[in-house]
Amino acid sequence: MTEQLTIRSMSREEADELVNWAAREGWNPGLHDADVFWATDPDAFIAAEFENELIGGGAITAYGTEFGFMGFFIVRPEFRGRGFGDTLWHARRERLLGRLAPGAGIGMDGVFDMQPYYAKGGFVFSHRDIRYRAEIPADPETPEPGGGHIVALSEVAFEQLAEYDRTCFPAARETFLKSWISQPEGLALGCRRDGRLSGYGVVRRCLEGCKVGPLFADDAAAAAALYAHLARFAADGPLFLDVPENNSAAMDLVRRHDMVEVFGCARMYLGPAPDIAHERVFGVTTFELG
Repeated sequence: MTEQLTIRSMSREEADELVNWAAREGWNPGLHDADVFWATDPDAFIAAEFENELIGGGAITAYGTEFGFMGFFIVRPEFRGRGFGDTLWHARRERLLGRLAPGAGIGMDGVFDMQPYYAKGGFVFSHRDIRYRAEIPADPETPEPGGGHIVALSEVAFEQLAEYDRTCFPAARETFLKSWISQPEGLALGCRRDGRLSGYGVVRRCLEGCKVGPLFADDAAAAAALYAHLARFAADGPLFLDVPENNSAAMDLVRRHDMVEVFGCARMYLGPAPDIAHERVFGVTTFELG
């Protein structure tokens, strides 16, 4: 039956539908994720069509030609177990490889149960990214001074932000950053020390509560200062943070705030693993775009 499956580019309206499916799967997308993701790379959204009906999709985001990320992989429940997902996943991988330079790496965050399947497709396990939940009181305490001077990210020269982000992410992503830090119903903050950027973070409203991502910082003190200020945005609701287990300081942050594990993914790479400052990554940006 899979030979009847059509793999094609998605329309903008179908991308919205994909985000709606993600919400039904419990992925808790941000309220404006679809707008930012589409603005970043409209060619990334791939559809699976069966008998003129959209039955699955996913994103194959290309950051220039040096790095790609596979995410948003969904097949509607009633069409699972029929080989459609396998066809879609391999088609997405091949299309993304075709968008990148030879030898470029591809990343993904896959659910743990699917890790052996992705390994058969050439992806190698790097570490676990775990989603944690914190309950923020209605009147959070005023963050204590320390860690650095917290400022609105709009006060930081964009070139400085892009340069810092590049130490924590495998490729330049200026188009994404410009939309991400200025999205509605979000807050973007930077941490300054001695006139230089020593970290930044973004929090955005989601269907349930808020998510922080990314949370990048030079050290635990800067990360704690940023987190405390970002958490106030989520007052009287849950706050979610996707934490890489390979950063022990990030795991300490989770424990200090009594956060509870609610979900997790295996970060895997096809091709070379990225050379980034893992010790600066206290929270990944998204499971969908990396």
